[in-house]
Amino acid sequence: MILKFLKELGDNNHKYWMDANRDWYQSVRMEFLEDVDFLLKAISLWEPGMSSFKAKDCVFRQNRDIRFSANKDPYKTNFAAYFSVGGKKSNGPGYYLHIQPGQSFLAGGIWMPPADVLKKIRQEIDYSGKDLLEILEESAFKKTFGSLEGEQLKTSPKGYEADHPHIELLRFKSFIVSTALTDDEINSGKFKEKAIVHFKKMKPFHDFLARAIEETEDGDGLL
Repeated sequence: MILKFLKELGDNNHKYWMDANRDWYQSVRMEFLEDVDFLLKAISLWEPGMSSFKAKDCVFRQNRDIRFSANKDPYKTNFAAYFSVGGKKSNGPGYYLHIQPGQSFLAGGIWMPPADVLKKIRQEIDYSGKDLLEILEESAFKKTFGSLEGEQLKTSPKGYEADHPHIELLRFKSFIVSTALTDDEINSGKFKEKAIVHFKKMKPFHDFLARAIEETEDGDGLL
């Protein structure tokens, strides 16, 4: 139902169609919120900081911000949710669910952190890069997510030599892992159990990132 709606929305991305199909939208949105609530309850078992969250706290708006975009389509053609202890706007690590016809996936980590957060992550890699490598190279983790994703600098970041043992990790500007979901998994609902299993695999990765940016003793922190 969700994918069918999103496909139709992609073919008819304008307010007239949405107004005419408002009941359909509300129905599939409620279905998605129920799925998100199911995932939220599971994630909260190992991320108790999310135990008070509601599904609506994790779901993104359907309307696009078109003020500064050449693409003036008013609506997103996906449903997405982000689960993070600090909330949707947190600079900390989070679990991401993206549902879109032919393009659904699960992801986790931190996307394009601000400069001060990125600096802290790089400092943790400088100190404990071996710990991150062990997480990324663990067999079940690597089989599921492959390699670390995200934009990288072409040169060494400021303050780090080119021959640093973890220079490849230090060059990242985002720290993301992901795995695809099929349309069949979405339509059957099997994606929910798969998401729980794979999100839990991300926990050590998230712990490393959270440790890097956790609040310091003098209170100058981000979480």
